[in-house]
Amino acid sequence: MNQNPAEREAFLAQIEALRAERAALISDNAVTPEDDSPEAIAQAYREQARQSAQLFAEIKGIDDAIAALEAQLRQIKSDRRSLQISTRQQSLKEEVEEGRQQAKIHAERINELASELATEIKALKESADLLSPLYWQVYYKPFITGFQTISVPHVRSDGDVWTIVNRVV
Repeated sequence: MNQNPAEREAFLAQIEALRAERAALISDNAVTPEDDSPEAIAQAYREQARQSAQLFAEIKGIDDAIAALEAQLRQIKSDRRSLQISTRQQSLKEEVEEGRQQAKIHAERINELASELATEIKALKESADLLSPLYWQVYYKPFITGFQTISVPHVRSDGDVWTIVNRVV
């Protein structure tokens, strides 16, 4: 249920009018006991209730109407809050999806560069394997070291979680 501010104001105005009417009915019919004893106070209220049963029924009706309007207003506010939460949730999902698309583009580029880098490293290793024996003879040390620990990043996904792993070349 969609609530506009005018509808909300109408509810609040009606509730205030009912409260004012109730206050007027009660103030016009104030109870004045003979003294301050508990028995006198109870007797005064009983006497007033007997004399004005219709007035108290009307006040009860006003109280019930106020309670019903407040309950309906709370329901409308709750529905509106649920709609806002749902809209916010949808907005977050759209934002996440946009971010995932951007991340996918970057991940594909990283994987592409990693593949190119792996190819270049393998080519360098082949050159080093050919050149190393001659290099040892001339300089008495290795030409390139550390090929066992060369790795390149690779991004993979199971659909929900993305993982960056290092692949040894």
